[in-house]
Amino acid sequence: MNILVDADSCPRPARELILRTAKRRGITAIFAANRLIPGLEGENAVMEQCPPGEGTADDRIVGLALRGDLAITRDIPLAKRLVEKDVHVLDDRGRLYTRENIGERLSLRNFMVDLAGKGLSPERSAAYGKKELKAMADSLDRLLSRIIPSPGTGPGSA
Repeated sequence: MNILVDADSCPRPARELILRTAKRRGITAIFAANRLIPGLEGENAVMEQCPPGEGTADDRIVGLALRGDLAITRDIPLAKRLVEKDVHVLDDRGRLYTRENIGERLSLRNFMVDLAGKGLSPERSAAYGKKELKAMADSLDRLLSRIIPSPGTGPGSA
């Protein structure tokens, strides 16, 4: 299992949390972006610098993703592609994207993009602070605890 990160838009505190989590759990975190992002090195981290162009990092993440992996992205069209591959998807604020909610989230996103295209400024997300980081940390821990059994709790343990 890997953690795949859409690193272009992932806030630095969230990237640092993912690095610590990957190291602690012995999981590889793969960060994909169109630019080199410093600080994404380590025994459990891989930086995938993708070629310039719209969607190349997204395509790389989808290409690497396997059923059961975890992806971190705030890009809802990318989240939809990953959910369709049975990948667990969280955004950097701890919201889980699922088969049950991705259609609604994509519709809302498309509506907001349409409003912006007509010159209407939809409300922007709040700044990324301690509250958002804590929500992500809690969701990340809950999800990983659910999908990766602790040693001694899986089948065949006594």
